[in-house]
Parts: sequence; structure tokens; C-alpha cells
Amino acid sequence: MLYIRFEAAEADEHGRRTGIFGLANGLARSGALSPEDWTWWRSNNDWLDDAYPDPGKADPMLFDKSVHPHATCWFKDTAVHLLDRVPGYLALLERYKVSWREVRSTVPGVVLYEDADQIVVTPSVTARTSSVVEGVARPIVAEELTAA
Repeated sequence: MLYIRFEAAEADEHGRRTGIFGLANGLARSGALSPEDWTWWRSNNDWLDDAYPDPGKADPMLFDKSVHPHATCWFKDTAVHLLDRVPGYLALLERYKVSWREVRSTVPGVVLYEDADQIVVTPSVTARTSSVVEGVARPIVAEELTAA
């Protein structure tokens, strides 16, 4: 299984990289979005909220930074119906000059939660990621992971 994550190109002061939905939500909360972009964001967030489970509702401690300070969500590559929404979020971030990267891995970390579409992990020493080029990562393909 290949796992895919879209996140901030730069880590914050705690070494965490916010995911693209968190980045888009931050733009909306700050009032930075145009009315058209806010309407698009709200509509797509509502669709996504209905399309798959919120891991934080299954386990309220999952995203508690004192328990799992580096927990991250990753799409399964089979979650095509969700991945189809990602380009719109990436375009939104690019319009507002928010840098992001795409990371692909077969071993993104220790699994804390899993459902049909996603996993939530905490990093491990065996996790493999890709390098960032101009704010967008060059995805590692499965063959490169098995050859490493």
C-alpha cells in the first residue's frame, strides 16, 4: 500500500508540518480568502466531512499534542474519491502563496488509527519521505522504496 500526504513545505517551530486541509482552514479563519474562495473552501470541507471518518472523533487523544506531538494523517492511494479533491486545495494554497509538498511512502510511521481511506501515524526511524523541490516534493515511487 502506498500512502500519500500533502503538507506545508516548511515545518513549524515544533518540527510539525500542517496538512493541506489545516493550511486551507487557517486561511479561511484568518479572513484571507476571497468570497469565492471561501465559498469553495466551505463547500469542499463540508463534502469531505461527510465523505470519510474524522479520526479525532474515534479517539479524542489522537491529535493531543501532549500525547502524539507529531501525529499526521495520510491518504491511502486507494482513496481516489478523496484524492480527487486535493488539486483544488493545492490550487487554493498556491493562489495565496502557501508552499506545500507531496510526500509518498509505503512506511510513513507507526499506525495509530486506520480506516478504509486513511491512516494516522506517528513518525518512526524507518519512515521514508521524499525531498522538496521548489515547494513541491518529487514523489518517491514504490520501486525506489523497495530498492532503498
